[in-house]
Amino acid sequence: MMRYIVPLVVFLALVGLLYTQLESGIDTHLVPSPFIGKPAPAFALPQLLEPSKTFSPADMKGKVWMFNLWASWCESCRDEYPLLLDIAQNQHVTIVGLDYKDKAADAKAWLAQAGDPYALNVTDVEGRIAIDYGITGVPETFVIDKHGVIRYKEVGVLTPENLKNKILPLVAKLEQET
Repeated sequence: MMRYIVPLVVFLALVGLLYTQLESGIDTHLVPSPFIGKPAPAFALPQLLEPSKTFSPADMKGKVWMFNLWASWCESCRDEYPLLLDIAQNQHVTIVGLDYKDKAADAKAWLAQAGDPYALNVTDVEGRIAIDYGITGVPETFVIDKHGVIRYKEVGVLTPENLKNKILPLVAKLEQET
């Protein structure tokens, strides 16, 4: 009988701990990134629409930009897509896309169908760059400053509230810095 009580007590303690964490108001979407305040990892990848050309974060030095990881197969990415189109249309900030573990034909078809909010896209078929950036899944978005330093990371779908209250004010502040 005792051999069942100990596992039951441990299980109940874990359930209680999980419940208190969920009820405490902690936003489980906020994953601290060890990259905040550090240079964006370097890479050189082919562009999706012009594979003969490559892109590197060094190409964006001197500009504040967003780096958005997405895929045509990602339903959550589709949820944030109207917001990305709005950002691009209103020229709030340049968005560079990283098409993650996707087929180029599928990605191109999605962009043709839904519109293209990206200044350019690169392809990461094997997911190696995503690993370098500490990606837990798509979508994820980074704000990178003029010096190539990651200043913000959003895990999951961008929301209008987050854009208005966090991302755009940060972009405006970073644009003012030299």
